[in-house]
Order: sequence, then structure tokens, then C-alpha cells
Amino acid sequence: MAIDYRITLDDEHAFDYRIQLDRVYDAEVAQAAPAWTRLAYQQCSNCPLSQADHSHCPAAVDLHRVIEDFRGLPAFKRAWVRVRTPEREYTKQVGLEEGLRALLGVIMATSGCPVLRTLKPMAQQHLPFATNQEFILRAFSLYLARQYFNAREGRHADWELKGLVRMFEQLQLVNQAFWQRIHATCEGDSNLKAFLTFFSMASSMTYSLETQLQKVRPLVMSAGDDSQA
Repeated sequence: MAIDYRITLDDEHAFDYRIQLDRVYDAEVAQAAPAWTRLAYQQCSNCPLSQADHSHCPAAVDLHRVIEDFRGLPAFKRAWVRVRTPEREYTKQVGLEEGLRALLGVIMATSGCPVLRTLKPMAQQHLPFATNQEFILRAFSLYLARQYFNAREGRHADWELKGLVRMFEQLQLVNQAFWQRIHATCEGDSNLKAFLTFFSMASSMTYSLETQLQKVRPLVMSAGDDSQA
């Protein structure tokens, strides 16, 4: 399964990316990547990978082309972004920051990073340009669906969502480290602001889970009381 992105800045500048969702880490490709993609460079504090087995950060290797394509551009620059999934197509004119946030997010979630891999179910149901509420609702829904299957198959089910908070705490550490990793290579702020926006969405799940739950409660409860069903 692949997702195609096209980011068009003007008649002469368009960038195309195809993201294979089930790709594997390629050590030979990594060797040709720039120095800032090496695992030892600003390695995440919670990274489970060893430098002996991985010379480069899998997520950074996958991201480096996008980062370098847009490293000198401002976040406020407008762009047309077209996203094609196997099921549908999305097109929207957005600030470059918003377009990059969607693209960087799906690349990171399907990379060989063991921490970011927890987001892969969301990437397989990719929703570009998602609002904060949509992001929260999808994260809750997928996590609770997993707990349902855990309970049905005799495993522990985390109905209090403690594991969800821990998951996003780990993602928050990765986002902070990635911001440091790409900071030195970016002349403009489009990449940096895309990471900061993604970081703020992830961090909102950790500092106040109850607040985020209350934001989506009116939506999920709008069908009324189903206790009599």
C-alpha cells in the first residue's frame, strides 16, 4: 500500500513523494544519507536501537529528502497539497507547515523507528490535514479497539488509557529530539514548525488526558443513551 503526496509551490516547483507503508529499513540507502541522519547525532533519549546494529536513525533516513527539499522555505508560504491513498484523493491549499506536518507524520509513523511504529495503525487510515479533535478521536478509537480485542482474547485490557498516555510520552521525547536533530540543517522554519505542531498535538495527550476526553465527549455521546439497546 502506498500514499502519494504532491506539494506544488508554483508553476515551476512541485515535489512528489510516494510513501510505501510497509517498507523496511535499508542499510545501504542509509549509508548515502546526510550526517544529521546518523543514529548518534541527537539520538532520542528513549531510543531502543544500538549504534552497533543501526548506523543511522531509520526515521531520519526516511525523512531527509523532505527535510532538505524544504529546509530554506518559510512556514507561511502557501502550497497546494494533493494526497492520494488507495481509497480517495485529498486536495487543499494550505500553509507549507500544515502540508509538511501531514507528510512528515505519515513518513515517521511508517518508518523503522520502534517508538514511532505505535502510530502505524493511524497511518494506515491516513487522514491528512487532521484537526486536533480528529487526531485525538482517532487515537482514542484505535487504542480502545485494541483493548477490546485484548479483553476478548484473554489479555489485559487497559480501559483507563494509562498505556495511551505512556505511548504519547514516548512520542513526545522523539519529537523533541527530532526538532534538535533537524534544527541545524534548516534555514527556513517550515520543517521546524511542522514538527512543533505535530509535537503539540502529541503532547496534548499527555499533560491532560481528561481535558482531551471532555473535548470529544459531546461528539461520541450525541447519539443518546444506548443502555436500553
